[in-house]
Amino acid sequence: MKSNHPGTYIAYLRQSTMKQQASGLGIEAQTQIIKNYVKNDTKILQTYIETETGKNNHRPKLSEALEQCRQTGSILICARLDRLSRNVAFTSRLLESDVEIIFCDFPKANRFILHIISSIAEYEARLISERTRQSLKAKKDKGIKLGKPENLLNNHARAIANSTRTNKAKARDNENNRRALALIIMMRRENKTYLQITSTLNRQGFKTSKGYRFTTSQVWRLYKRHQQEHG
Repeated sequence: MKSNHPGTYIAYLRQSTMKQQASGLGIEAQTQIIKNYVKNDTKILQTYIETETGKNNHRPKLSEALEQCRQTGSILICARLDRLSRNVAFTSRLLESDVEIIFCDFPKANRFILHIISSIAEYEARLISERTRQSLKAKKDKGIKLGKPENLLNNHARAIANSTRTNKAKARDNENNRRALALIIMMRRENKTYLQITSTLNRQGFKTSKGYRFTTSQVWRLYKRHQQEHG
């Protein structure tokens, strides 16, 4: 489609809860990410804000944003891929539509890479939900009442051990690491070298857990850790 307004954008922002809507949290961050990417506010013709969970595919505001993109020849821009949706089938349909979409967290990623990342986002949503449910059930079964001072760790040794486990879990469950690992595993199955994988990750805009470009040693560690944990 030839653009009627070359280089213009329609911004789409999503917040999951009414509480976020009231506080402005989340939306402000997404707005700033988009502004930093575009660098010129006048290129953003309009911003649509939707209050809906990532699981729900009924998105009136998104439909309006897509229609305006078609009418003006603009690009739909989102701060993050998971702000569009956490449903891989829904995201895939949008990626195959007649509207160009840019995600600020992966601006250089092609459709194939975006499909992989979308699948991971859907998996993450299910994982978080399941872990939360299991954790609450386990605590309830033990008779633990949440939110009381007496339930906090008061043993120093236990606190250190807990901190170590938490740090390892954070590294393993970090969103950037999970996204990168999915591509690393796939490319290793194709017998790609760690140097080739590192180059692909950086070219496609993947970031480390701290937001930096990947090095070959970091790619190697991520893959080896996965092998140790899964055999």
